[in-house]
Amino acid sequence: MIHRIVKMEFDPEKIEEFLSNFEQNKKKIREFGGCYKLELLRDQDNTNIFFTYSYWVDELSLERYRNSELFKNVWTKTKVLFNAKPRAWSTNIISSQ
Repeated sequence: MIHRIVKMEFDPEKIEEFLSNFEQNKKKIREFGGCYKLELLRDQDNTNIFFTYSYWVDELSLERYRNSELFKNVWTKTKVLFNAKPRAWSTNIISSQ
């Protein structure tokens, strides 16, 4: 299983626009083939910083999503709201309880 973490920092005045777009698309992303789970996290101190934490069956599923029309539409609306370059990591669990 692949865990994908994406850190996004937004202009404070554009946060509501981001949240609206996320709300409109979260179900579609969660139902995309190979997506096991999607979470949205917000930094406690810097409230304009958000993280998506998604669980994918495998790298191929994640790549299919990243090459999909759904991703292109969501990302096109999201990336114009940033005030810093987003960062992303694909991770594997080493230890868990």
